[in-house]
Amino acid sequence: MAQEVQTPPVLDRSLRRLPRHVGIIMDGNGRWAQKRGLPRSAGHTVGAQSFKKITRYCASIGIEYLTVYAFSTENWKRSKTEVGALMRLFQQYLEESLRDFLDENIKVRFIGDTTAFSPKLQKLIEETKQVCKNRTGMVLNIAMNYGGRAEIVHAVQALCRDVQKGILTPDAIDEAAIADRLYTAGQPDPDLIIRPSGEMRVSNFLLWQSAYTEYVVSDILWPDFTPEDLEQALDDYCLRHRRFGGVDET
Repeated sequence: MAQEVQTPPVLDRSLRRLPRHVGIIMDGNGRWAQKRGLPRSAGHTVGAQSFKKITRYCASIGIEYLTVYAFSTENWKRSKTEVGALMRLFQQYLEESLRDFLDENIKVRFIGDTTAFSPKLQKLIEETKQVCKNRTGMVLNIAMNYGGRAEIVHAVQALCRDVQKGILTPDAIDEAAIADRLYTAGQPDPDLIIRPSGEMRVSNFLLWQSAYTEYVVSDILWPDFTPEDLEQALDDYCLRHRRFGGVDET
């Protein structure tokens, strides 16, 4: 007897409840380039175009916070050629942002230890932050030289300094005290994290914040990721029932 094929429910996108905070692990640039016989840097260049397109699209549909994983603390282990290409790409993007995106109401923030970058790149980061500081639209967190474990260590070190100064007692340390010292302090935890490229791992991304985050993994490599692929991930998210460790009573 043939099994009945179940069709997925049809979702009216006009009635969706969108996530407030979306994270994206922008993965697959190198593989995209290798499949085409191109250097890995070519994949990063095309991936940067996807980043701009998806960022603008998220802002246009009402996403409040978008966090993108641009460069991890582990990425320094890659070849000097690839790291150099990425640094040049970051610099180019920031220069273009300062020149071309003046009228866009996107507030850009940087999370991670940016002191490891060149003085020129650090200057561009500061200029971008200053230009964006009074904007009221979507918050774009660009994770650069970021690692979830390093972020937690950074927060714990800040707590220790406050205890030493007498600002805080050890008994007063709770989850909120730690969250207040993360790079994303004051922001809601991500509701949804999207990982293109089909890899099934979190890659040290927003470890503390993603305790109850929904994940959507796509086989599409990041340079090929389109707004419609984003919409499909949002559809998937909206069809889930989040219980945050509780029990569904319905």
